[in-house]
Amino acid sequence: MRYLLACAALMLAVPATAQEGSNSVEGLAAWERIFTVTSHPRCTNCHVGEEGQPMWQALGYGPDAVHGMNVQAGESRIGAESIPCDACHVTSGAANTVPHAPPHIDDAWRLPPVELAWFGKTSAEVCVQLRNPDTNDGHDIASLVDHLQNSAFVNWAFAPGAGRSVPEGSLDALVHDVTVWGAAGTPCDGD
Repeated sequence: MRYLLACAALMLAVPATAQEGSNSVEGLAAWERIFTVTSHPRCTNCHVGEEGQPMWQALGYGPDAVHGMNVQAGESRIGAESIPCDACHVTSGAANTVPHAPPHIDDAWRLPPVELAWFGKTSAEVCVQLRNPDTNDGHDIASLVDHLQNSAFVNWAFAPGAGRSVPEGSLDALVHDVTVWGAAGTPCDGD
């Protein structure tokens, strides 16, 4: 009888363990898709560090380079110390229909906080950064999903207009992947 009870307990435990492993596998797969987006030049070119120099890397404007006009966003992250972002980037809800013209967005142009620098970082580095509210601008998974859905910058990145490259997938797919990644416990490579 004890043997039967032990077997029954083991059989009940296996699906939970298998499901936990499955969640981890699904979570890591979701993370890989998330990193494909976060490492796209449309994102990393503005997710830069303390130097505050946005990039023009892999966007089809010629050789990889720092942003033209020697733009440096400085500590303000809006370029107040040199040339403000909105000197060229337009704060408006107008459509981006002219290829390579200054982009329009219905928000004030600025670089993300230094803590969200992704440029040149590995998948593991960005993963650890994004799952920690101390290094991801204070987001838990629910508020990160809300940010993705409501940020004019994120929405623009997936629909930047004529002649501009976009990250792989869609915003809806990214939101889904962040939700799956969060439900799996935000696994990173090497955990």
